[in-house]
Parts: sequence; C-alpha cells; structure tokens
Amino acid sequence: MAGEVIVDALPYIDQGYDEAGVREAALAMIEEETRRYRPTKNYLEHLPPLNTTLFETDMMKGEWERMQQRQPVDVLSMKRYELPPPPSGKMTDIAAWTECVENSQAQLEHQATRICNLELMLEYGCEAWKSYLELLMASVAQAQKTLQALRKDIQEINWERKKAQMDGGEKLRELEATWVGLVSKNYDIEQACVTVEEEIARLQREKENALKRRRVEEERANAKRRKIEQQQQEILDRQHQEQMRQERVELERLQREQDAQQEEEQQEVEENEEQPEKEEQQEKDHEEEGATVEQNINQAESSDSQESTESQENSNESAGDGGASTENSNDREEEN
Repeated sequence: MAGEVIVDALPYIDQGYDEAGVREAALAMIEEETRRYRPTKNYLEHLPPLNTTLFETDMMKGEWERMQQRQPVDVLSMKRYELPPPPSGKMTDIAAWTECVENSQAQLEHQATRICNLELMLEYGCEAWKSYLELLMASVAQAQKTLQALRKDIQEINWERKKAQMDGGEKLRELEATWVGLVSKNYDIEQACVTVEEEIARLQREKENALKRRRVEEERANAKRRKIEQQQQEILDRQHQEQMRQERVELERLQREQDAQQEEEQQEVEENEEQPEKEEQQEKDHEEEGATVEQNINQAESSDSQESTESQENSNESAGDGGASTENSNDREEEN
C-alpha cells in the first residue's frame, strides 16, 4: 500500500542504542534526509481530500470575501444598548421619535427577559448545576474507563510485541549465527579458491614458460640446423662454383689453344700466300740497289781531280754499302 510504513526496528531485542554516538548518528541521518527531501506540489495526493464545506457559513464566506478584498472589520454597533433622543434637526420628526420609542421598548423587553432568566436560575440553577456535574462526572468516569481499557490494550499489545520479538530474537540469533558461520565458510572457501586459482595460475605460467623455453630451444635448434644446412649449402655452392669456374677456365684455355692453333694455321696460310709477293719485292729491291750502285759509280767518275780521293772513298763506301745490301738480301731470302 502507498501509505503503509514498514518499521524493521525491534526495540525489545535490539542492542547498542545506548552506545556513544548512536543517537548523534541517527539525528544526523534524519537531518540529512530532511535536507534532501523536497516536497512536491501534490505530495499529499495519497490522502483523501479535506471537507472544507463543513465549516463554511454565510458569515464565514462574507468574512473570507472581506479579507480577500482587504476591507477593514465593521465596528460593533452599540446603538441597541443606548437610548439616544432624536437628533436636533429631527426633533419634530414623527418617524425619528417612533424609532426611538421602538428602541426603548426593545431594550425594556430585553431587560425583562434577563430578569426572567435570573429568576429561573435562582429557582432551578442549583439543581441544573448538580445535574451537569453528575453528567460531567459520568463522562469523566467513562473517559477514565476508556483510558484504562486503552492502556490495558496497549499493555497487552506491548506484551505481545515483546513476546513475539523475544521468541523471534532467539530464532534471529540462531539465524545470525548460522549466517555468520556460512559467511565465514564462504570466506574460507573463497580464500581456498583464490589459493587454488593462484596455484593453477602459477602452474599455468610455469607450463607456459616451459613451453616457451621448449619453443625457444626448438627455434634455436632449428635455427642452428638451418644455419648448418645453409653453411653446407654454401660450401656445396662454393664447390659447385669452384668446379664451374675450373671448368670455365679449362674451356677458356682450350678455346684459347684452339684459337691459337687456328691463328697459327691462318698465319701459315697467309705466309704461304704472301711468299711470291715477297720474292717479287726482293727482286725489285735488288734491281733498285744495282741502279743506285751504278749511279754512284758514274758520279764518282765525273768528279773533279781534286776530289778523286774523296770519290775513291765514296766509291769504297758505296761498294761496302752494296755488299751490306747484298748480305741483307741474302739474309731475307734465307729467312723466307
């Protein structure tokens, strides 16, 4: 329900209310809640509406309208309690005198009524007051009886509450002890689980580290094996390259020998073809040398007598040159 309030306090079995600081803490919580509480416009909408027409009368409505219009309160008229004569300007007015006479008659009748009431009170007032006192005492006795019944009901309710709380307190303490034991056991289980998880994590880390080390060792072994294979392959490649180089060198040597042999054969062929030409050239050289010798001899004979000695020397030199040329020609023929 919207208006129902559930109070979970158990004052007969709860403890700790008299400890220092508990009251201050409760008051601080109340102050904090009142400070945070912001009532809305319709915060009483869960309550039934008020019956405001019960006290509305014509006089109250008139007074309410007067207050809304901010008008002053009417002054109480004391005219009914006075016997004034007519005003000086209306001393001859019959209506004014009639009004004054009617007012005097009304006040006279009012005084007669008061005298009658006083006589009745003197005659019956004592008995009426006694009856009122008896009725008042009966009302007081009834109120006292009702009060005692309410107090008895309250006491019985309190006894029932106390008995229910005491009976429930034992069960609550048992449940609290069970709860504390279960919480402690759960805490121990959680601690054991944490320890087991840590142990599992440690073993997992060790396993992972062992796997990592094994992988590293395998990688190192594979790298070493690949390196050895690479070195062996490099050695084989170098041997193959060296063999290829030697074969290439041998082929080049054979090619050079073949080329040299072909060149020698070609040279022999060319020399055989050029042999007649060389012989013709040698013959021409011999003829030219013979012509030169004859010309020198002729020149020597036609020289002056004074130069006979020089001519003679020149002819000897020419003869020597001719012999040398002849020797050279003979040498070339022998070479050919």
